[in-house]
Amino acid sequence: MSRISRALPWLALSLCSFPLLAVDQQQKEIVIGTTVGDFADMVTESIKPQLEALGYSVKLVEFTDYVMPNLALAEGALDVNCFQHRPYLETFSKDRGLELSPITQVPTGPMGLYSGRLDALEQLARGSTVAIPNDPTNQARALLMLEDMGWIKLKSGIDPLRASEFDVAENPKGIRLVPLEAAQLPRSRQDVDFSVINGNYAASSGIPFSEGLFLERSYDFINWVVVRSEDKDKAFVQDVIEAYNSEAFKDYASKRFEGYKYPESWHE
Repeated sequence: MSRISRALPWLALSLCSFPLLAVDQQQKEIVIGTTVGDFADMVTESIKPQLEALGYSVKLVEFTDYVMPNLALAEGALDVNCFQHRPYLETFSKDRGLELSPITQVPTGPMGLYSGRLDALEQLARGSTVAIPNDPTNQARALLMLEDMGWIKLKSGIDPLRASEFDVAENPKGIRLVPLEAAQLPRSRQDVDFSVINGNYAASSGIPFSEGLFLERSYDFINWVVVRSEDKDKAFVQDVIEAYNSEAFKDYASKRFEGYKYPESWHE
């Protein structure tokens, strides 16, 4: 039986003013940073109640970009963050000299191609504009998806996880790529013909995945919960891992986030 399962009865007892026992006496508060939307909802609706049942105080901090959550974690303003896939984490950590470690995967909405001024793939014409994320790893992810669709072909011999718009070798459809900040993509759909939108921003903008004209197939970009490397063996981190892998969370996520890609360990 996991720590989470053993602790759940205390939640009812707390209503009668019984004290809770914190699992990690040196870490009584856990500050979790996420991007606005689905990952924040996972914390408030499932992860936070589970950790509070163990005696922790949990604070959620929401961000609207992909830069500050890692900087805040490295600087100690956060204890945990959840918003990024592993290629982004590894590239960001290397470029900034940060010691951050992934600890467990989380359900992740697929990146997808959505309509803008045009609402069907067949309407693509030479010179059509396609908005893509401008941060390096998500831009590479978008380009890999466009290659999977047959719209472009990337140069051979490049690192596909670092591909940029300058690595497009063939563009038979004659599309024009428009790099934008990922958070702006849902709001800019009417300014372009098509838009490649990250799953979390599609979800937080109320865009159902069923509206996607094409959805990412790769599992390389499923997102992770991340901590400072120096903390990865601490008791509170183990409790966070167990919360994200508890049967309660799996049941909640499978109902709440239909159409998401689930952690590989859930399929074992």
